[in-house]
Amino acid sequence: MTALPAAFPRDAVLEAAMAAADVARTVVLPFFRRGVRADEKSDASPVTIADRTAERAIRAVLSERLPGFGVMGEEFGLERGESPYRWVVDPVDGTRAFLTGRPTFGTLIALLHDNVPVLGVIDQPVTGERWIGLRGETTRYMSALPGTPATRACADVGHAELSCTAPEILDAPHRPGFDVLAAAVRRTSWGGDCYAYGLLALGQIDIIAECTMKIWDWAALVPVVEGAGGRMTDWSGQPLRADGDGTVLAVGDGALLPRVTGLLSRGIAIK
Repeated sequence: MTALPAAFPRDAVLEAAMAAADVARTVVLPFFRRGVRADEKSDASPVTIADRTAERAIRAVLSERLPGFGVMGEEFGLERGESPYRWVVDPVDGTRAFLTGRPTFGTLIALLHDNVPVLGVIDQPVTGERWIGLRGETTRYMSALPGTPATRACADVGHAELSCTAPEILDAPHRPGFDVLAAAVRRTSWGGDCYAYGLLALGQIDIIAECTMKIWDWAALVPVVEGAGGRMTDWSGQPLRADGDGTVLAVGDGALLPRVTGLLSRGIAIK
């Protein structure tokens, strides 16, 4: 694994991330299955009082503990963008799941150094599960539920479990590629948002392929998946970037990567 930056304030960063995830749980849980109203944003995605209140609380904790770090959130944009360290926050990843009472949403907290994710937290407030990924270290899984943070061996696409949040996130240019991949795997399941990536890190899922993803959707996932033994790239196998094409691919077994990217590109080529 790649090492952390020199003089990285590891303990302070972890403590800040844990405190932010704790306060997000406190804010989000009282709204769960309470019939909260959703507003529609400019991209037609829903947002609720839980999203906005949780992001404000997360920002307050992170800014108090590490005031020199930048913060970017889905709901309230970027502060202190000149810092080489930048928190990236999605207070409720999976707002549709949250609105319909399904505990597959999560709070995502990432830390980037020079635009590369070095820390990621996936927190599921309802089930009490938390995944913590830190570059160069093995992913940790904090939960009373069973699970070991280690991806499973699965080098054969034909034996793989594929997951995607919803068909509608597959944009038209990339849908043919997904269909080719789906025809090659053992099974395809829908739903999950960030929770699916936590399950991949526990060895329950082998492949996740999604589109239209923003940096706050994927930044926290990278250290978690890679710290459990997996790989995350775009659909062409290149590192994820904030200015990328929005495709995200996660595989539990790195041996799957060339075969999966080949199938995805073949579908795009023949569309």
